[in-house]
Amino acid sequence: MARRSPSSGPKVLAIVLAGGEGKRLMPLTADRAKPAVPFGGIYRLIDFALSNVVNSGYLQVVVLTQYKSHSLDTHVTKTWRMSTLLGNYVTTVPAQQRVGKTWYLGSADAIYQSLNSVHDAKPDYVVVVGADHVYRMDFSQMVDQHIESGRGVTVAAIRQPISLANQFGVIEVDPADHTKIAAFLEKPDNPPGLPDNPGEVLASMGNYVFTADALEAAVIHDHDLEGSNHDMGGDIVPAFVARGDAGVYDFKDNDVPGATERDRGYWRDVGTLDSYYEAHMDLVSIHPIFNLYNYEWPIYTQHTPYPPAKFVHGSGDRIGDALNSAVSPGVVVSGAHVYASVLSPLVRLHSYSSVQGSVLLDNVTVGRHAQIRRAIIDKNVAIPEGTQIGLNHDHDRARGFTVTESGVVVIGKDQVVTP
Repeated sequence: MARRSPSSGPKVLAIVLAGGEGKRLMPLTADRAKPAVPFGGIYRLIDFALSNVVNSGYLQVVVLTQYKSHSLDTHVTKTWRMSTLLGNYVTTVPAQQRVGKTWYLGSADAIYQSLNSVHDAKPDYVVVVGADHVYRMDFSQMVDQHIESGRGVTVAAIRQPISLANQFGVIEVDPADHTKIAAFLEKPDNPPGLPDNPGEVLASMGNYVFTADALEAAVIHDHDLEGSNHDMGGDIVPAFVARGDAGVYDFKDNDVPGATERDRGYWRDVGTLDSYYEAHMDLVSIHPIFNLYNYEWPIYTQHTPYPPAKFVHGSGDRIGDALNSAVSPGVVVSGAHVYASVLSPLVRLHSYSSVQGSVLLDNVTVGRHAQIRRAIIDKNVAIPEGTQIGLNHDHDRARGFTVTESGVVVIGKDQVVTP
């Protein structure tokens, strides 16, 4: 895989915004920050942002954390070790109250309170990315466009259905210059559609490239601005747009090595339980919508010393199998049937149980004859023998489980399950 040498171009610092609480992902975020939520069996959500940054050749990375960050800090510290000999690093920076007696008041305030990290790195440009999206992106191509434009900020954008506009910052492009932002609407209710497709809008991906001096001046000004929410999308970017200093980078133009036509341009905001579930289902089809098997642009994570997955029993109706599923190390499927599901490390399925269309996180145990349909089960949950989950939503709610609008049942970490 071709990567840029850090010495071959301008100096770039990457800042990963990883302090989000993720209320819409409860109960998965009851005990961890949103970027630390497990995904795809062996990964954490933050691994996608960090892998994209590192694969792009940017090897000085600051991760800003705040909410329930212990498991996130532990994961980054154990996993993301760079060559200090070459001056490379991935380091977590918690809220420190360096400039006052407040914690981070928003994403822009997080950068303002962490400007010492920018000063230490002395970059020419700063790549700022969120830590809770599933995608592949070569940021060096976006940085090249930003440098050529000479603008203060460039915002990565992707087309989204207009019905989802109130979940994103919506970009209106200057008709005379399609690389320039004419207007930026933060989570609008009734935005105009695109000229060539009224049913779509151009949505901000929450990824930005800043000229370093412009970013510093912007967050310093925003800090003292009365009425500001101190948010990158809600306050900083609109300020650049207002003075004609904001560009847009169309994600469809990003060319990632090893991408297939099926997964090219894939980007998923997993901010809700339903979108988190759907993103997992994108992984397990015969031809995945998002391809984890792209070895030219790998997604890095911590590899634990677990044994290979094992499937046992193969007689009569006691057959251990998994079809259209992703199965992690340490899993034992003992006379159970698994279909269209993701099994994380150390999951154990006992005989005659059935798991379909579900996501099981680490160390989940499923007892004999249990049936699980369209469910997300967090770590360390034991499903008793004969239990049914996802077959009767009234019964699921009565046992204290979360049931989403689309009917996905969610069981929290360490939650006690009764038949």
